[in-house]
Amino acid sequence: MTRPPAAGAAVSGPPPAAAQESLQGHYAGAVSRFAAYAIDVIVSAGLFTLGLAASAFAVSIIARHAVTWNKSSPVVGAIFVVWLFAYHAYSWGAFGKTVGMALLGVRVTRADGADLGGGRATGRALAFPLSFLFFGLGLLPILFQRERRALHDFIAGTAVVYAWDARAAWLRFLARR
Repeated sequence: MTRPPAAGAAVSGPPPAAAQESLQGHYAGAVSRFAAYAIDVIVSAGLFTLGLAASAFAVSIIARHAVTWNKSSPVVGAIFVVWLFAYHAYSWGAFGKTVGMALLGVRVTRADGADLGGGRATGRALAFPLSFLFFGLGLLPILFQRERRALHDFIAGTAVVYAWDARAAWLRFLARR
């Protein structure tokens, strides 16, 4: 999301080498986005499974009746879809990132770089499945478009950017050793 300097602004030479190597604020690539999504699939499915187990345990304690969840049931499938929507919409709206995105140092912002907000996060979560229709064609712009935005990003007016300076973090880590 690096923007060119305003017309008439003085540019005083190249930025320092450390700033040149930083990816902070740049559009996140396909590998980072896919890896974050894979982590989110594991995290959200794990949390959902724990939620099912906890609810079955609570019912068995309160009602003294064993409850088992059939994972192929349409009811469980519908609850899972609602859970995925809530997981993504809340994470994007409240923090600008999901667990997977936080682990990989990317975040979702409005296309102009501002914070996302709840309404736009909800719109992005609703549009997210559209990118997977027709064999994932809605994800192809991530590979070929300069701003690395997928179909759901265009619909919601969002972009995914690198949120932290990986090189500086690595140097701080090495300095502690």
